[in-house]
Amino acid sequence: MMVTRDQAWLLLQEFTETDSLRKHALAVEAALRGYAKRLGENLEVWSALGLLHDLDYEKYPDRHPYVAVDLLEHRNFPDEFVLAVKGHADYTETPRETLMAKMLYACDELASFVVAVALVRPGGFEGLEAKSVRKKLKDKAFARAVNRDEIAKGAEDIGIDLTEHIQNVVDALKEREEELKAEGLSLL
Repeated sequence: MMVTRDQAWLLLQEFTETDSLRKHALAVEAALRGYAKRLGENLEVWSALGLLHDLDYEKYPDRHPYVAVDLLEHRNFPDEFVLAVKGHADYTETPRETLMAKMLYACDELASFVVAVALVRPGGFEGLEAKSVRKKLKDKAFARAVNRDEIAKGAEDIGIDLTEHIQNVVDALKEREEELKAEGLSLL
């Protein structure tokens, strides 16, 4: 099956109603798009992965990501894509063996955290740098639900220094925010 970003967006809208989960999906998509461009990977596939990785979370939180995995398999999504979705949740104990799977894991929690940092800044993403994000990471009371250990492990798994990884994600989210605004959407 040929995976497209537009198909993924429609599927996400079908399964997800809350703005918060849609914005999370858009943020992870933005981070993965940034890395896809940087690494010469398939932009459509990596965008779709960011959008669909939590497809089942709203309706089936206790069975996440297994419902999404079944749905994606049934719709003939590529095995690499499906395994990346399954592997982004540590408790599935699915090894992250591909670059795609490692990048999804590395970007998932971090994208949410970067958005949280931007939300408390008067300028949003404007002027946001990795240094500010790292400072907020040390504040355990800030964005408490974000797993800091997963952020560190994700950077380690992709072999990129944490500060550099944070800056890459910040840059990708800044760039995508401008594009989304033109479509009447926002990460914030």
